[in-house]
Amino acid sequence: MLAQLLNGLQYSMLLFMLAVGLSVVFGLMNFVNLAHGTIYMIAAFCGLSAARSTGSFLFALVVGPAVAAALGAIFYATLLKRLQGQSPMKQVLVTFGLIFIGLDIVRMLWGDTPQSLPVPPVLEGSLEILGHVYPVYRMFIIVVGIAVFVSLWLLIESTRLGAVVRAGVDDKDMTAALGINVDLAFFVVFCLGCALAGLAGVVAAPLLQIYPGMDMAIIIPTLIVVVIGGPGRLFGAFGGSLLVGMSETLGAVFYPAFASFVIYLILALVLLVRPRGLFSVRGH
Repeated sequence: MLAQLLNGLQYSMLLFMLAVGLSVVFGLMNFVNLAHGTIYMIAAFCGLSAARSTGSFLFALVVGPAVAAALGAIFYATLLKRLQGQSPMKQVLVTFGLIFIGLDIVRMLWGDTPQSLPVPPVLEGSLEILGHVYPVYRMFIIVVGIAVFVSLWLLIESTRLGAVVRAGVDDKDMTAALGINVDLAFFVVFCLGCALAGLAGVVAAPLLQIYPGMDMAIIIPTLIVVVIGGPGRLFGAFGGSLLVGMSETLGAVFYPAFASFVIYLILALVLLVRPRGLFSVRGH
């Protein structure tokens, strides 16, 4: 049971690193970015190439988020600003098209064969927790996820950027009327969210296979996390990730016949009780 709880926590931290950027972007700009998972996939492959060329997993941890942030900046400047204020259907169609573009780019550069990144030697092996043996690398993912959550909480609660983001999520028009450049704050947050998606891609590489189409496998649970937790809320992304990650992991172990729709059942119940998400403060 302890091992499964830790596995659920590890999966939850991966979901959180993906969902937090998507959640804040949705809450700040009301923009549905289905291509968020594509950035995660491309960053994972770039991290793989960086690690293979240099032999350094640490270098891959730098390259993946950097590439993801650069892709986010390009996406923001070329498409996202033009789609601001457009209908959700147009946003979905454009970002859905980017998924296929990213898929073809990955296939042309890295091929169709699933690949994996070896666990770095310093993180190999296992450690003992309450009499149970658990892989060091999985614990590393948990630590990284918690560190990201604490860092983002400090950023949002203790800095001017965080105050602008919180104000923009609550009332963007009023914040802009006060002379605050909400668009610049959104750009920074958007690139940061993409960088975290890239970090998740590299961190997941030694644990999961990297393959074209891995973005579609992760974007659906990520979107469910955003809806359950409530868009625009750090604690919403964290709480939603824990709920979805634990439900999927424990459901697959104890109720495998029903595991495939457990998170959809939770999603339906949340939408019935709190349509804006469990942690949303708007629209009670």
